[in-house]
Amino acid sequence: MILRKSILALTVLLVFPGTTPAANRVNGFTDALPPAAGKPFQEKVCDTTIVDTYRYMEKLGDPEVTRWMQEQSAYARKVLNRIPGREGLLHKMQEFDDRKSAKAYNLTITETDRYFYLKQTPADETGKLYFRDGFAGTERLLFDPSAYRGDKKGSYVIGTIAPNNDGSKVAFTVYPNGSENASLLIMETEKVQLYPETISRCRFASPSWLPDGISFLYNRLEPSGKQEKNSQYASKTWLHRTGNDPSTDREIFSSALNTELEINPEDIPDVSYDKESGTLFAFVSNVDRRLKVYYSPATELEKDKITWKKLFEPEDEIHDFAVRNNELYLYTPKNAPGFRVLKTSLQNPDLKNAEVVIPEFRNAKLSGMVLTSRGIFYKLSLNGVQEELYHQEYGSLLPRKLTLPFHAGTITLSSKGFRYPEVWVVLAGWNRDYRRFRYDAESRSFVNETLSSPAQYPEYGDLAVEELMIPSHDGVDVPLSLIYKKDLGKNGSNPVLLYSYGAYGRSMTPFFSPSMLLWTLKGGILAVPHVRGGGELGDKWHTSGMKTTKANTWKDAISAAEFLVKNGYTSPGNIAINGASAGGILVGRAITERPDLFAAAIPQVGAMNPLRGETTANGPVNVPEFGTVKIPDECRALIAMDPYLNLRDGVNYPAALITAGINDPRVIAWQPAKFAARMQATTASSKPVLLFTDFEAGHGMGNSKTKNFEALADVLSFGLWQTGHPEFQK
Repeated sequence: MILRKSILALTVLLVFPGTTPAANRVNGFTDALPPAAGKPFQEKVCDTTIVDTYRYMEKLGDPEVTRWMQEQSAYARKVLNRIPGREGLLHKMQEFDDRKSAKAYNLTITETDRYFYLKQTPADETGKLYFRDGFAGTERLLFDPSAYRGDKKGSYVIGTIAPNNDGSKVAFTVYPNGSENASLLIMETEKVQLYPETISRCRFASPSWLPDGISFLYNRLEPSGKQEKNSQYASKTWLHRTGNDPSTDREIFSSALNTELEINPEDIPDVSYDKESGTLFAFVSNVDRRLKVYYSPATELEKDKITWKKLFEPEDEIHDFAVRNNELYLYTPKNAPGFRVLKTSLQNPDLKNAEVVIPEFRNAKLSGMVLTSRGIFYKLSLNGVQEELYHQEYGSLLPRKLTLPFHAGTITLSSKGFRYPEVWVVLAGWNRDYRRFRYDAESRSFVNETLSSPAQYPEYGDLAVEELMIPSHDGVDVPLSLIYKKDLGKNGSNPVLLYSYGAYGRSMTPFFSPSMLLWTLKGGILAVPHVRGGGELGDKWHTSGMKTTKANTWKDAISAAEFLVKNGYTSPGNIAINGASAGGILVGRAITERPDLFAAAIPQVGAMNPLRGETTANGPVNVPEFGTVKIPDECRALIAMDPYLNLRDGVNYPAALITAGINDPRVIAWQPAKFAARMQATTASSKPVLLFTDFEAGHGMGNSKTKNFEALADVLSFGLWQTGHPEFQK
């Protein structure tokens, strides 16, 4: 929608692990490293005594820990590089990439129809910043991050792009080596010239320009040494004037300045300016999708301190909103788990008596909307795997369904605002590449305005897509997407890559990835269970897979695997389970609860020790999703969802490829490291347990193209090796 601010999320009886010298012998590799040293540590957490043998690994700077992680990574790299078939996958990924002469993404369009976007060619490792006037305008290069030298060694990636209203200036972030430790740069567009100032510590910066086109509001972390023990604590929103020294910037909104608002130091304060209403909206954000917002006339910037009025509290259950003249359009699941849109006054908001503009729909989720001069355009999601587009004029309750250019699993909507007629849609599916269209209301047709170059993938012309509803452990039906070649036989021996997430209410909507679909070219099934914790079936789908109900997330994944076995798609020895970040909980707990069901587990930069999450920089902001050790029920739920703590001695665990990024600000690298160390020591099988820590990367956001290809080739080749594919056996 329009004003929602995004925040970066992650996102028992315990025993001493034994040592199993054969545990890390890798199917014929006799040079496997011994398990890490165990150093017993015990403490009582809520009502449970925790034995944390690898607690010492939380000191990442300790030479012993660093050396162990480096040795493990070198060994994992050697094993992965020797898997037959891996190089073939890499070559095919590079061939796919060469077919598209240019890929454009992260598009922002100003009111003056100036386009800003990142573009990547086959020769580029990361996107460069370009602009043009209108879709058909001449393209000009603004900034090449590969030529930027900054203050850190290594490679840089562009993050946030924020042009001012007329596009004469653009602010954007760059960050090195996947750290997300962003710096904010400002450029004069026509002159293609950077301003002299560089603003550091801008991880959460999403610049919001003021009417003068020169000044903007942005969030900035505190300098080192001022954040107590947490580098994300007590960030502030500042007012910057282009060309000035950032040390002269004025503090606008923060827990320190606005003590009367009782802002938690771990929350992220940010301010957006709405041009049409002349209003400042101040967000107090964490991973909770329910907004906490204050507002004030922009004229208050002339005062020494802004007086803020409360607009939304989390209890109001507003997940997003948009402004039209002096009206607020509210996107909410309150009394409507499938979401609806309400309208109220901006000057005198009355949420209890707000007018229903778009009602809740039966058997569908209202998944997004934009405002234009011609009315509201909104989309409905069916089980998270199919989306439909509707147009509704202002003042009408009679929407019209629009006929899309092709069946869309995913729709992304955008507009320039309620004063402009344009609306754009980006459509995609499991087997359909992304296409961008502008809707022409006069002719009621869609005009292709795809910025990326077209490419053909005849390899995937015979893919079948099955969208199923399968019963979970408690009888609840869970959506399951299956993608495979049409001639696949149900002989119980097909390799399955079960890929899922299940957190933050994020829906795993259909996406097109030629490289990931290589699994299907090898005769495999890509299976995506849309587990609870995501948002596919509405707000209750999210809340029934978080905190004390988190077990539904991994139990839904287990149920999907059981369904595939029962119905002849595959067998336990042919299933690899994969998830990243918060998806590490799903992967880790699925294999600790049902180790017999999986051949391989591949958690990537995963949250593998969530009980200890609050001790990390990004942990406190994630409490609304996973819970806190300070509340007994939530503490016990954290223990129950913790993959590391639920490993048991002497169990035949599946093979595992566990990855971490040493610069990861979301999931600290010791979480995967501790899990790998314990799994190596506890497993009774002879299957490999590999830990690969990338010492030049973070959570994946700053990866180069080659690094992304290599990481995916590791996942696919390891999974195909362990599920017995003949091309990947030694």
